[in-house]
Amino acid sequence: MKRTIILVGILSMFLLSATAQDFQGVATYKTKRKLDIKLDSTQVNSEMHQRMMAMLKKQFEKTYILTFDKESSVYKEEEALEAPQAGGMRMVVMTAGASDILYKNIKENRFTSQSEVLGKIFLVKDELEKQDWTLEKDTKFIGEYTCHKATMKRMIEVRESGISINGDRDFDDENTEPEMREVAVTAWYTMQIPVNSGPARFHGLPGLILEVNDGEETIICSKIVLNPKEKLTVKEPVKGKEISQKDFEAVVEKKMQEQAEKYEHRRGDDGGHRIEIRVGG
Repeated sequence: MKRTIILVGILSMFLLSATAQDFQGVATYKTKRKLDIKLDSTQVNSEMHQRMMAMLKKQFEKTYILTFDKESSVYKEEEALEAPQAGGMRMVVMTAGASDILYKNIKENRFTSQSEVLGKIFLVKDELEKQDWTLEKDTKFIGEYTCHKATMKRMIEVRESGISINGDRDFDDENTEPEMREVAVTAWYTMQIPVNSGPARFHGLPGLILEVNDGEETIICSKIVLNPKEKLTVKEPVKGKEISQKDFEAVVEKKMQEQAEKYEHRRGDDGGHRIEIRVGG
């Protein structure tokens, strides 16, 4: 009898281990951004401002897919038809540091980000940022999942979360220290899905992050499929020029400046209004 119990116990542990290794899923996230843009009324009238804000809202309301297993994940935007531009206005949104495909390997504490910057593809490889979460007592439901609250504070450059129009932003002087400010990040994670990942660059909690807010952008999970019938493959991107995060940020800054200067030379030559918007970094 004792031998039977021991054998059953060993078999149960084996099955649990196998299940944990095979655990995988797909989570769908929706994003939205807080917008508070004040423009010079001598350059942009009320009607144009309303149209631009409507276009901006659409630009930042996106859907992302996170494919994950116990050790790694891939996060990328869901393919969708490009929204039509309003008549007489063209909008170019440049999001510094954004990833077309973001691969995170939690076990190896690293990430690979495939990003296109003005037609050139880069493959950013670096260590995952350490995120010092504080686990709170608050709980709430997101769909059918019980979620726990976690918070952290981090320092960012003031311009990182801002939005500039038509290059109207001072670029850093090499000898000038960037102005920093502290932001509070709130996340909600569920231990019902035991993976340490989440949307975008967020990770490091004892369960999948289903919602996160940094004061300007909110990312919330709208759908989860666990262990689908067809086995998933979490593929690390390989296309692009390999570069570190620090060097990539320098490249983005240079490209942003080039675009701003190019706009100054072409101002008034578009036959309409060309709105260039820079978000982040």
